[in-house]
Amino acid sequence: MTGKDRAKSVLFVCIENSSRSVMAEGFAKEMGLNASSAGTFPSTHVNSLVVDAMKEVGIDVSQSRPKELTGDMIDSADAVTLTDASLEKAIPGTLRKRMKKKAVEWYLPDPQGKDIEEIRDIRDETRKMVERLARGSVD
Repeated sequence: MTGKDRAKSVLFVCIENSSRSVMAEGFAKEMGLNASSAGTFPSTHVNSLVVDAMKEVGIDVSQSRPKELTGDMIDSADAVTLTDASLEKAIPGTLRKRMKKKAVEWYLPDPQGKDIEEIRDIRDETRKMVERLARGSVD
């Protein structure tokens, strides 16, 4: 995606919608993108260490609430970013078909069970990937 092809709205998807996708959504909104996030098996809450790590860079995700991925979310997004390529296997076939031409796969480690130092590293890598997306590069 470059120039005119740049995503107008992007949906970030992870498993629990409690860490990676929440960070990506926060960075994307900070960069002026129309962003949302969802999970295949949403948690009941956002990872508190992710909230702390994002606060350190001036982004408040404390009001984020995990949401379940739906077909309507996919249909309304110009791009769907999977925070981990292996996640595609966890997405029901009907939803995979709907996202086929708009899916971008990333390889971000799962912050679940990690300490704050490791989450900061994942946060920083997430920021770099969102910056590339905002510039129109999906690699």
